Amino acid sequence: MLSTTSRPYIDASVPILRMHGLAITKVFYKALFEEHPELHHVFNAGNQANGSQQQSLASAVFAYAANIDNQAALAPVISRIAHKHASLGITAEHYPIVGRHLLASIKEVLGDSATAPLIDAWAEAYGLLAQILIEEEAKLYKASCIKPGDLLNMQVVAVEKQNTEVASFVLVPINAEVPHFKPGQYISVAVRLPNGLRQLRQYSLSDAPNSEYLRISVKREVARAKTPAGMVSNWLHENLTVGSVIAVSKPFGEFTPDTESNDPIVLLSAGVGITPMISVLNRIAQVSLQRHVIFAHAARNANLHPHRSDMEKALAGMPNLKNITFYEDDSADTDATTLAGRMQVNKLPLWDMNKAKVYMCGPLPFMQTQWHDLLASGVPIKHLHREVFGPDMLDHLERGDETKVKLCE
Repeated sequence: MLSTTSRPYIDASVPILRMHGLAITKVFYKALFEEHPELHHVFNAGNQANGSQQQSLASAVFAYAANIDNQAALAPVISRIAHKHASLGITAEHYPIVGRHLLASIKEVLGDSATAPLIDAWAEAYGLLAQILIEEEAKLYKASCIKPGDLLNMQVVAVEKQNTEVASFVLVPINAEVPHFKPGQYISVAVRLPNGLRQLRQYSLSDAPNSEYLRISVKREVARAKTPAGMVSNWLHENLTVGSVIAVSKPFGEFTPDTESNDPIVLLSAGVGITPMISVLNRIAQVSLQRHVIFAHAARNANLHPHRSDMEKALAGMPNLKNITFYEDDSADTDATTLAGRMQVNKLPLWDMNKAKVYMCGPLPFMQTQWHDLLASGVPIKHLHREVFGPDMLDHLERGDETKVKLCE
């Protein structure tokens, strides 16, 4: 627990961090990489290039300061970060390095305002946070029977083109058993790029757990006005073929929708956010064919709608599965289950809002909209769960609109 001496300084830091958080993190990353260039192999170079990694750290610093006494808000975020760190092989030795540079960056940006008591307070607060994460990550490593950084070599046995943007890769371990996972979890994939940079990226597992293989579905991230092309996703699309060998982590992730009960469930996704939801649906089809399921997906158009064959198979065997699709580029509804425009809660099939849990995965604007509309429609907040991909996973703490919620990475 934070000491009474440090607490006033942390409380007073919130407006300061709002104002200077991004500047602090830019200074932090510059100094960190200058002293420890080997960490380029750990941090996401794409997110560094587009600035989202810096914004993410700024958000984390502010969110931690603003919620330091709100364990209900911090606990799921701690779990989420610990799973991400375990998938990357983060060790206890990394934390003092990060802490030293973070405190130095606060002092450099704030100048005379960064008094000795303020820096001491943040050193204490960071130390508490670091210890919590170290302990959580140690539990995950122990449960997975691995050491930090351990990877599993897997061979590609099939490549399935879902559409022009998304390809699925079916992976079989070499001289090892297929690792167990829960639907909704992800693995890290390690790639050595042509420039020598080693990068790891997380991809949701996109099929039900089984003893034969793992499947991931990767969207090729093309260059856009404000973001560069995805280095790893493009490398995977261009280089992985049947017979290729790739190193991956054990499965991690705390976004694990309920697949084992018979309670009604609602699954909402957009874009490549469909991947963990297909894993969930396929698992439900294994254990509870009669379960009442609403599966709604939003895509730009029919040509960019992945995993349609999985959905057709599920519909053929699950009499109580209701599937509805929204195509943003279309100007007219095709039928009662294929609608034009973006997803709207009031166009979804009706369900018992006091009983069914709702799980969401997709781009941040999509989930912010659905979250707001679901609450406005009367869905209890305790029934809402979401998975956020990438550095946006602290969005809910910045906006203060959630109390206890699971987010999608």
